[in-house]
Parts: sequence; C-alpha cells; structure tokens
Amino acid sequence: MALRLVQVNFKARDDASLGRFWAEALGWDISSEGPGVTNVEPVGFAWPDPAAVCVDVVTVPDPETVRYRAHLDLATASAADQAELVARLVKLGATPADIGQGDVPWTVLADPEGNLFCVLEPRPIYRDTGPIAAVVVNCADPRAMARFWSGATDWTLHEVTDDFASLRSAKGVGPYLEFVRTPDANAVCGRAHLDLRPYPGDDQAAEVARLRALGATDADVGQGDVPWVCLADTEGNEFCVLTPG
Repeated sequence: MALRLVQVNFKARDDASLGRFWAEALGWDISSEGPGVTNVEPVGFAWPDPAAVCVDVVTVPDPETVRYRAHLDLATASAADQAELVARLVKLGATPADIGQGDVPWTVLADPEGNLFCVLEPRPIYRDTGPIAAVVVNCADPRAMARFWSGATDWTLHEVTDDFASLRSAKGVGPYLEFVRTPDANAVCGRAHLDLRPYPGDDQAAEVARLRALGATDADVGQGDVPWVCLADTEGNEFCVLTPG
C-alpha cells in the first residue's frame, strides 16, 4: 500500500484565467474535467506519472479564506534562463513579492491571484526535474514532517536535517517535495495544497486508515459529499486522498 503525490491543487477566483497563467508559465497543456476546474499538465502527459506533479486549479466562492503553506519553486538552467523566465512571468501577470527574503539568489513572485512562488537560480540538483523544481511546504519541524510524508507516500527520503527535508519519487524523476523550517509557518500562506492518489486496485478507505495511524486527522473544508477524503498532516496542513487510479 502506498500513495503518490499527483498534483498541487490551487483554489482560485477564476480557474480558467489562473490555469492559463500556470500553463504558460510551465509550458504545459490545459484540460478540464468539468465547470470550475482547470487541469494543467505536460503536453502528451499520461496522468498520473511521477515524471510530473500536475497543477489543478479549482474555483471556490471565497478563495481569500483559504490558507495553505505550500508553494512551487521553478527550476532554471542558467542565470540568463532565470532572468528570461522572470521577465516572461511578469509579462504574463506575475508581480514581484517581498516576504522579507532579503538578498537571495532566487526571485519571489506572486501569480495573478496572489499565490507566492519562487524562480530559483540554477542548481544542479534540479537539472532533471522539469519546470517545477520542488513543491515546498513551510513547517515547524522538518524531521517530523519527513517521517509522516515518507510513511504516507512511496517517495524516497533524500535529505533530512533540523531545518530541511526532501523527498522524491522512488523512480528518481519529477520534482522534489520539500519541508522548510519556517519560524512562523503561518505568516506566509497561499492557496495550494497537495493531492495524493492510491495505486489502481488499492483501497482508498484502507489508505485513509493507514494515514490516520501515522497521525493524520480528518479535515472539514466544506467539501460536502465528494469521492475524495480531506485530511490534515501532523502540522495541520490539509491534503486530499483521491480515488485509486
């Protein structure tokens, strides 16, 4: 039994508009599973595949009330590539953001609905991740988060310290999942959370029970009667367990 990180879910005022931004930003395609939902995934992608963690943008009545701690870091191949990507993203509607980062080699931006993300300077570790280098979660205790998420998923733990932990698909492809110790993890929040999916033939209820045994708790985000299950990890970060597939 295991779960896969398959997508990052953004809550939005306008899923179509925000979906177009992220599709242009990542160089990916757009599809839709129904009104109010825009799916962003690589061209020709057979979902789900660990080679990419996709983006799912969902319109909700009041996205301003949603506060999650996850954001995206984008990869670049060179200093020139970083500068060109930042310029292109600003032209698409992103804006520079000051969260007190100071003099750092990466660039912090906000998408057109205010969700923060980073455009990283070139780093060898991210040379083969695709456009998304990492899905990053601010937290108080990276070691505890690493224990929970390495138990929750079939991803491999690559690094863990008091300040940082990272996991990646066991196949060695796609982006990293990173946990960064942040003095006030709630100070800078966005509207992105993680969606996990069981493998075909696995039992969703059994996976949810396993996650509860690891320390997950039930979460009510007003989801109503839906086929997925909303949970929160050991630091209260909400995530969803989708149906197998």
